[in-house]
Amino acid sequence: MIPISFESIASLKPLFADPKSQEQQLLKKYADHRSRFVSINGSMIHYREEGTGQPLILLHGAFSSLHTFEGWVKLLAKKYRVISIDLPGFGLTGAISEDDYCFENYMTYLNIFLDRLEIEKCYLAGNSLGGWIAWEYALRHQEQIEKLVLISSAGFVDEASIPTPFKLAKLPVFGKIFKYALQRPIFEKFVREVYCEQSVVCEETIDRYFDFFTRDCNMEAFFNIINQELHDNTEKLKNLYTPTLIIWGKEDAWLPAENARRFSELLPNNRMLIYSDVGHIPMEEKPKKTANAVSKFLKEDF
Repeated sequence: MIPISFESIASLKPLFADPKSQEQQLLKKYADHRSRFVSINGSMIHYREEGTGQPLILLHGAFSSLHTFEGWVKLLAKKYRVISIDLPGFGLTGAISEDDYCFENYMTYLNIFLDRLEIEKCYLAGNSLGGWIAWEYALRHQEQIEKLVLISSAGFVDEASIPTPFKLAKLPVFGKIFKYALQRPIFEKFVREVYCEQSVVCEETIDRYFDFFTRDCNMEAFFNIINQELHDNTEKLKNLYTPTLIIWGKEDAWLPAENARRFSELLPNNRMLIYSDVGHIPMEEKPKKTANAVSKFLKEDF
């Protein structure tokens, strides 16, 4: 299967046939010459690829998209083949045909994606939900994942580890009106919560998060994800021997920094970095510092 380039998007009919459709407008606004699409189980997975060398796969968190890693891509593509992905239900990928966003489906899609790109071994990094997907995948494919980077990773399902927007959306009454009540000013408040350094949150950033979340299929995917029964598999991490770098922001308002230590206690072979004055998305707030830490980690012998 040959991935479809941005230049050949016009041929993706009827998927992007209507120039006035929400999908077409988002494509025009957020895709660029680096954009690629690969068909998996009837769905078009959007990703970007830059650089050469050992593959480094980047998985974003909930509400987000591959754009959250742009700072890392610019720095790390000088040494690695960096591949950032819009996960199913997010960004320009949008809905998957079976409309089932259970973790096993994410495992399947990621496995097929790596197979299509003929990636036998790679480094894998994920933020928040993407971190959870990353370590669950690494547990199942330890021979394929050479090193793992967890950035404010999800995975614990206790009350303190569920962000406020997720709790609100799960409430029977509020959940029904959540998608209609979530206007841009309210959404901006939620977005700003994940950043400690507010100067990095520009109007363009808010627009991007809002545009992708309010895309019809993405919003439905979000409710599908949060309303499924979540299982805490973190105890299995004691069997994950893949060298792992844990990155966290001390001021993370969504997932407490204490969870970094919990991951560190479970993982047999890890390094842990907690950054002061940093929130839930360290790679956006401190791209250079965190990218340098990742580069150093990936070069280390274990």
